[in-house]
Amino acid sequence: MCGDATKWDEDAYRGSILKEREILTRTVFRTVWAPLNPTPDTIVVASSDGSIASYSISSCISKLPLGLSNSKAQHFLGAEPDGFLQGHDGPAYDVKFYCDNDDALLLSCGDDGRIRGWRWNEFKESKVPIHLQGDHVKPVLDLVNPQHKGPWGALSPIPENNAIAIDPQGGSIFSAAGDSSAYCWDVESSKIKMVFKGHSDYLHCVVVRKSASQIVTGSEDGTARIWDCKSGKCIKVIDPVRDKKLKGFISCVSCVALDASESWLACGSGQSLSVWNLPASECVSNISSHAPIQDVIFDDNQILSVGAEPLLNRSDINGVILSQIQCAPQSVFSVSRHPSGVVSVGGYGGLVDVISQFGSHLCTFCCQGI
Repeated sequence: MCGDATKWDEDAYRGSILKEREILTRTVFRTVWAPLNPTPDTIVVASSDGSIASYSISSCISKLPLGLSNSKAQHFLGAEPDGFLQGHDGPAYDVKFYCDNDDALLLSCGDDGRIRGWRWNEFKESKVPIHLQGDHVKPVLDLVNPQHKGPWGALSPIPENNAIAIDPQGGSIFSAAGDSSAYCWDVESSKIKMVFKGHSDYLHCVVVRKSASQIVTGSEDGTARIWDCKSGKCIKVIDPVRDKKLKGFISCVSCVALDASESWLACGSGQSLSVWNLPASECVSNISSHAPIQDVIFDDNQILSVGAEPLLNRSDINGVILSQIQCAPQSVFSVSRHPSGVVSVGGYGGLVDVISQFGSHLCTFCCQGI
């Protein structure tokens, strides 16, 4: 016998379908380990729904069946956050910690062209129930990219921020923006100190080279550029796929990373990862991938990279691939390393995979939001 159609709630049904689709298509764009945390427990996630949320790894592991990792399970563990902020209108692309002490700021940037910062202590110690969180902690920093004037005084849309980098010693935040420029913001005054112009297309990434007072940016125009932070001028253009461009092929520079000595630069461009010796200004190796590379970091003298395939790749500076570990997300956008050696990767489906320093999966969870 059919149900009573008079009690059918069409709006509720549509809402449930939309919510289910939102969860399935949620993407983790960045993960970062919390400061002052000697064990790899608290991780902060920036997602495509604009949220900034913290999760407890130990809590996720405790919910798994005894002795069982869910990394190969068909349905991954759904994890509720410990803390939740609705950080941006539109996707949140990056999250960083400014300083690693009790006064640390949790910073994020996103598609709305904003860089926002919250006091980490205030966020993690909040007593507000999780279902009421979102705007319960007010940002102490709220920066908005400038709009540009066009004909007849018309203003352009606010350009998005795709990545941020920090320099606490200089009191600066650097952003990679969608108007082909990088910006240096002063944390104290919340004003722009310098604009770095020279790329011909929008920026994907930025990293600070503190020892030389420089930044390195990567762009959709297929180049990485090294900038002098004192003059604002570009001092070197790195073209990872110059030979391919002669054939009409352009591949964006999607990610850049520096090692601890700031002498080596890893540069992801399309399906190629190049390693550069900066003092010698030369490329020392080139590593080919089956899929576009989307994030890269250094792990001492080794390089961890991820991309549009479910793999965590580990290679050395000479371009030798040392290992490949299967990951839960089918497309991986972020890789981050805790000082203990534990690595987290995040990507499509709202999935975060936590991998031990020995290559085993500690846990895999799906960010549920609230």
